[in-house]
Amino acid sequence: MRHPVLRGLLAGAVGTVVLDIAGYADMALRGRSSSNTPAKMVDVLATMLHLPLSSQGNDSTVQNRESGLGALLGYTNGLGTGVIYGLIRSRRHHDEVSIPLASTLVGLASMAASDIPLVKLKVSDPKTWGVSGWLSDFLFHFIYGFATVTTYETLPKL
Repeated sequence: MRHPVLRGLLAGAVGTVVLDIAGYADMALRGRSSSNTPAKMVDVLATMLHLPLSSQGNDSTVQNRESGLGALLGYTNGLGTGVIYGLIRSRRHHDEVSIPLASTLVGLASMAASDIPLVKLKVSDPKTWGVSGWLSDFLFHFIYGFATVTTYETLPKL
């Protein structure tokens, strides 16, 4: 698969699935609930853009749409970061970057793509996350980065 956008898209999809699996496994092991932050982000964006999430004002419809659109934001981040990695990597094919370093950089890019808008739009306050929250966020994004990078690098260049 020569085209870097398609390779990056596929790699980002694998990374996103692996991130979801890690997150759901963490929820199962620790008994924690899922985050409602993506849904809050959708609510803030919809309000900013004056987009009603329900024509009837039904709370359950709004909550369902916020939840669904929040998940789609995560997929957009994962797929988009994979595509960007593919484009950058295709232009730097002679430069050898280790998989751990590339994984860290891709994970940090994905983390920034999700966390910076949350902070800028005041959906979340990073001062309240604590060390364990930051480490957990980084760990899951590193897992995403590792899965994305290793998938991209192992896809055949047909």
